[in-house]
Amino acid sequence: MAPLRASGERRGAASTWLVVGLANPGSEYEGTRHNVGGDAVRVLAERWDVRLRRERRLLAEIGTTSTEGGLVTLAVPTTYMNESGASVAPLVRRASLTDLNRLVIVHDELDLEPGRLRLKVDGGLAGHHGLESVARALGSTTFTRLRIGIGKPPRKEAGADYVLARLSGGRQRSRDEDVARAADILEILVTQGVDEAQRQVTAR
Repeated sequence: MAPLRASGERRGAASTWLVVGLANPGSEYEGTRHNVGGDAVRVLAERWDVRLRRERRLLAEIGTTSTEGGLVTLAVPTTYMNESGASVAPLVRRASLTDLNRLVIVHDELDLEPGRLRLKVDGGLAGHHGLESVARALGSTTFTRLRIGIGKPPRKEAGADYVLARLSGGRQRSRDEDVARAADILEILVTQGVDEAQRQVTAR
């Protein structure tokens, strides 16, 4: 379902959904496994012709679009992953979001194999530092998460190198396909609801 109208700036009416993709800023992190969340939101913004504008006060790139289901705000923090909460908390206020179930955090997940997605409302943080930062800033874990599987490194001590490595060839293509599928699920989520999005995640 395509959006009806898009704009980079919005003040006033509350958003029905706030979708935030976690990522590290800077060209050195582009295309890495760790940035799949931010890239999924960027893909959806591109599909919907939503321009993500940098808002220094919000520490994020942000855009808002009107769909048949209501206003949807898309955002990618410009903080480092471990400091995501410093951006998400003001984004929630900016979107006038009162129900944190309507906040969707999109992020990478080591405990899921590449190509697997999981959509869940509330739940644990699974040691993900970005999620931990968001939970601390909000004082709550009741937000929705879309987890994008990236798989585990061959050795635990290689974790940082694994998630931040630049990919190429088939691995890059597979990563980009996973990001596109995550964008598909986000589109279903904000236009058709959680139940249908979860059904689609299970079916794929």
